[in-house]
Amino acid sequence: MKFVLLLTLICLSGCNWLGFRKPVTPKPTEFIVTGAPANSIVFVDGTPAAPENAENDHPQVLDVAPGAHTVEIHVGERTVYREETEIAAGQRRVIKVLSGLSR
Repeated sequence: MKFVLLLTLICLSGCNWLGFRKPVTPKPTEFIVTGAPANSIVFVDGTPAAPENAENDHPQVLDVAPGAHTVEIHVGERTVYREETEIAAGQRRVIKVLSGLSR
């Protein structure tokens, strides 16, 4: 009986050695936009990326693909902020919108 139990434990511990591991979930790639004025819309690469911001300085978290992006903040027809940036896979990047300034 002890032999069977020992053999079972050895076999089960060997499962991890053979690649039967739980898959690792990759971290999301995100922009966190802060400081956008009320009634503004965040655009990423020319496409609206979030609903209209109803409050001043309400942080918005946007899932994006890794790589180079253009982030713009529009209020009505005006672009009030623009930034060119790059982001790596699994990275979180904070975009701080400075009122009336573009980088």
